[in-house]
Amino acid sequence: MPENHAPTTEATAPEALGASEPLEARAAVPAPAASASAPARTRREPMFPDGPAPDPAGSHHERRIRSFQPRRSRVTTGQGEALRRLWPKWGLDIDGLSKLDLGELFGDPELPVVLEIGFGMGEATAKMAAADPGTGILACDVHTPGQGNLLNLAEQNGLENVRVANGDAIILLREMLVPDALAGLRVYFPDPWPKKRHHKRRLIQPEFLALAATRIAPGGLLHCATDWEPYAEQMLEVLNSSPDFENTQPDGGYAPRPEFRPLTRFEGQGLDKGHVVHDLLFRRRAA
Repeated sequence: MPENHAPTTEATAPEALGASEPLEARAAVPAPAASASAPARTRREPMFPDGPAPDPAGSHHERRIRSFQPRRSRVTTGQGEALRRLWPKWGLDIDGLSKLDLGELFGDPELPVVLEIGFGMGEATAKMAAADPGTGILACDVHTPGQGNLLNLAEQNGLENVRVANGDAIILLREMLVPDALAGLRVYFPDPWPKKRHHKRRLIQPEFLALAATRIAPGGLLHCATDWEPYAEQMLEVLNSSPDFENTQPDGGYAPRPEFRPLTRFEGQGLDKGHVVHDLLFRRRAA
């Protein structure tokens, strides 16, 4: 679960299909005051020249409705150092210009890879990677502090099976992954967009599922989780109606939280307040 939000506010999860807004450009986070001997950084100069780009896909892809809100927060010293040192090794920008070779990216052509959309501060992602080193996790988000924090956690815990993707998950799925490239897809606590006029921004929609189905190998697991009851109901309805996925639950309902999804501290706080968390586990049908 994205650890930088309480469950009811929930974290970023990239992009619903539609038509409207440009790809979010991450605002530069103010840098610490420069020393007298260090040259001042200009306003247009990126804070991390070799790190995640503010708009990796540029304007060469269509405008569309977003399923996340930009969040501005400070990059800590540790997160910044991790971005500077580790982004060239474990990070990638989603530019939509070429196909991604997951075997080359992870250094193992036989490694099954799951895509996680929206990882917050990355604490749950790191725990899942540590518990299952035989699975690669391609973790996608646009939150710069979270990207730095996950890279830091990966280094501290010796996690060679984590890669961090920066940008639009729809472009990643549609333009950069080949069919059946993924062993699974995880969407934990996406923005629920509670107002009715914003429901079109929700990520889990029929169009998204149709796209995801082309990139998840048959038998691969699509795992969603939310603590927003109306969104859980919509997810269940849309997933049960999808011709490409089948519910792992015989009764067609929600699933118990699987052991591989860690219970995070913010999720625990939400549970203490009476929030109900729903997990949905669906498998990609055989073609």
